[in-house]
Amino acid sequence: MEGPYSARFPSSPVGETSRRATVIRGAADDRACGPSPAQGRPAPTTPMDETTPDFAHVPVMRDEVVEAFEGVPAGWVVDATLGGAGHSVAVLDAHPALSVLGIDQDPTALAAARSRLARFGPRARTVRARFDRIRGAVLDELGADAVVSGVLFDLGVSSPQLDVADRGFSYRSPAPLDMRMDPDATRTAADVVNGYAEADLARVLRQHGDERYASRIAKAIVAARPVTTTSELADLVRDAIPAPARRRGGHPAKRTFQAVRIEVNAELEILPGAIDDAIDLLVPGGRIVVLAYHSGEDRIVKERLRQAENGGCTCPPNLPCVCGAVHLVRPIRRGARKPGDAEREANPRAESARLRVAERLDPEVTA
Repeated sequence: MEGPYSARFPSSPVGETSRRATVIRGAADDRACGPSPAQGRPAPTTPMDETTPDFAHVPVMRDEVVEAFEGVPAGWVVDATLGGAGHSVAVLDAHPALSVLGIDQDPTALAAARSRLARFGPRARTVRARFDRIRGAVLDELGADAVVSGVLFDLGVSSPQLDVADRGFSYRSPAPLDMRMDPDATRTAADVVNGYAEADLARVLRQHGDERYASRIAKAIVAARPVTTTSELADLVRDAIPAPARRRGGHPAKRTFQAVRIEVNAELEILPGAIDDAIDLLVPGGRIVVLAYHSGEDRIVKERLRQAENGGCTCPPNLPCVCGAVHLVRPIRRGARKPGDAEREANPRAESARLRVAERLDPEVTA
């Protein structure tokens, strides 16, 4: 990977990090948090007990995300990574003509989000799904005629997932090797750590974690199997890395934990198709807004937005397109936007965030 950014749980210079500053996950097959505005059903709420983490937080680049949806057509914004609903609440407060359909695979996050979104009534709905199910979620919950004015992705892992030790995301607390964002998913971190061949494990660490010592770490893990806890894995990684390297760049296990988490949840595997589907769902003038936190995510986002922008055009630069490529989006600005100095100082976990925004074009006008 090129230059590790991250905020939900990546290889960032500030060590173990997360993106939103709060979000967790939980149980079963609960679906919507209220109806479409036309139906007028009230949004159900889920009582929060004293064991539920506090989801009140300022999400990363909140103001920039709200600004990105300024002027889009009235309709629905699909928050494809709802979490604690921090961005969604801000969008609903700022833009009365917009409603939100929130998607998340973590039932505990959905419970917290529903509680925060209840005051918006029929303007807020939720559905439990992974974000690569965005097309089906919109069709099932809003119908084929829904006006999708925006889609938001806030990628990575959230603070509560790190902070609740039993989830197994953190190298700082002993816990079972889990790392599932969806607690009903079958593959766990233990399956990756104990089941992958040494070469495959090294590949995962190299590709998803940009881990320089991937081969050494994979060899140490295989030799120590079975590895059953996060603390065991963290110790193995630390001991496999040369002593001088351990003293640089934060905790020595952070890249390994990032890589295993990404593999467990297929995060990079499902992202390209989800970006493409999100663009297809947008009405002309609608916008896709993506926050990425490490280079692998951001590279995929940049690639898919560029493909949608040029439509695979093969014409020479600076000449009119005559190859028949369909240009689906235009970037709102070239390059990624980063958090301001004040936000980075107040929230070091925002340091690695990269925000990209593109607007849907009318293919008939651009053809």
